Amino acid sequence: MADLKTLGADAKAWPFAEARSLLKRINGETPDKGYVLFETGYGPSGLPHIGTFGEVVRTTMVRRAFEAISDIPSKLFAFSDDMDGLRKVPDNVPKQEMMVEHLGKPLTSVPDPFDTHDSFGAHNNARLKEFLDTFGFDYEFKSATECYKSGAFDETLLKVLERYDPVIGTILPTLGEERRATYSPFLPICQKTGRVLQVPVVETNAEAGTIVYRDGDGSLVETPVTGGCCKLQWKADWAMRWAALLVDYEMSGKDLIDSVRLSSRICQILGGKPPEGFTYELFLDENGEKISKSRGNGLSVDEWLEYATPESLALYMYNSPKKAKRLYFDAIPRHVDDYLTHLDNFESQKGVAQLENPAWHIHNGVPPSAEGHVTFGLLLNLVSVCNSEDPLVLWGFITRYAPNATPKTAPILDKLVDHAIAYYRDFVKPNKNYRLPTEKERAALADLVNTLKALPTDADAETIQKDVYAVGKRHDFENLRDWFKALYEVLLGQSQGPRFGSFAALFGLAESIDLISRVLENKGAAKQ
Repeated sequence: MADLKTLGADAKAWPFAEARSLLKRINGETPDKGYVLFETGYGPSGLPHIGTFGEVVRTTMVRRAFEAISDIPSKLFAFSDDMDGLRKVPDNVPKQEMMVEHLGKPLTSVPDPFDTHDSFGAHNNARLKEFLDTFGFDYEFKSATECYKSGAFDETLLKVLERYDPVIGTILPTLGEERRATYSPFLPICQKTGRVLQVPVVETNAEAGTIVYRDGDGSLVETPVTGGCCKLQWKADWAMRWAALLVDYEMSGKDLIDSVRLSSRICQILGGKPPEGFTYELFLDENGEKISKSRGNGLSVDEWLEYATPESLALYMYNSPKKAKRLYFDAIPRHVDDYLTHLDNFESQKGVAQLENPAWHIHNGVPPSAEGHVTFGLLLNLVSVCNSEDPLVLWGFITRYAPNATPKTAPILDKLVDHAIAYYRDFVKPNKNYRLPTEKERAALADLVNTLKALPTDADAETIQKDVYAVGKRHDFENLRDWFKALYEVLLGQSQGPRFGSFAALFGLAESIDLISRVLENKGAAKQ
């Protein structure tokens, strides 16, 4: 098998395409700083949300692809803009009145409404790191507050001051008339109130490293731009960070396209080289609206993981990043089963095909062995017809269907059993809608019972499926989808379902016959 460098040169998967562009940017050579720097940004004004996770996991996928095609060291900085002023109290945090009292202060100066950390910013930073650590990401956390106050940004901040006119000349044309009159890239931190001020700068002194601004009471105040006494407006801040840290790669959402262009020009004014970028589409909630961390709409990472595996969430992030996608609970089952399919396909694939399989990117090039026992969709329906939320009951059916599968030998399946129970309880069960069969369907169901009784008790899924097809044809279902839809609606209380042969093999042939017979005998629905 060819080595990864050779295979990666041909792989069409989007992380490899990004990795090749990045390698071209540095001319295939290690940068002077000794590594290639990937960065993801995080604004901790609200609790960490799934979009933040998406940016980190996608960036990590590009980083791993880059490492596969080169020997150049790399790092990932997860940067938190925690010195930003609190502009609005998020809807989904406690102690709203207390938070209002601290509007305008840096997030790391706002008390933590959850009473677990020194500040609101620290709380949200901790939540972010907890999420990232749970998924095993390799990153270095960077705090804007620490970078500003430690002097790490001082040299570049002085460059902003030295080149104040061209920097402000780049930004002003993008602002409205009223905003242009008072705009400055520097936001002083008020020594009296601790708030981040948006005030007119009336004088700059590059030699002294200071600015003079007009305070709200009309007085003139001189303050250094270094040492955490000022922060930058975020577009200038983004550019300054790229230049100061020598960032090579950073993703951003479609809503920031204009900001990326503006910050790139400012970065060049400061003598820096803007990073390679990737513009991804935004996540939408169930109503097709953009997901917002302050509103708390859409899904959170915790919510997804309540009902599915981390790998299925990573697959969601991998798929079509340039396409706007609805991120809601109904996306979960399909992504769980798609992940299982990719994992199963990986072992039989060779060369470039493996690098183009999402499982390679989800598992940093080393996917686990596929188990190939039961799909998530089948598990959901097994929970339904068993009328039990006890994992041991489900495992009783599973081990009869797949004798070699146990919670110990099939850890993926073991997790899916618990997830299926939770998903069924909260999303499937409340929407069950059984109906009575029509006369035509009753005749077909009676035929199906007799047909299944004629099969050997150990008939496999394919054999059962063929006979189910044959019954539908014998009873003149012009579209066999109508036949299967009838089975799902009458027996499972839903309009869609798994391959019926697979379901019957898992549930058991005798149990499936009994399920259908009860409907026919009682002339009612299968609902327990």
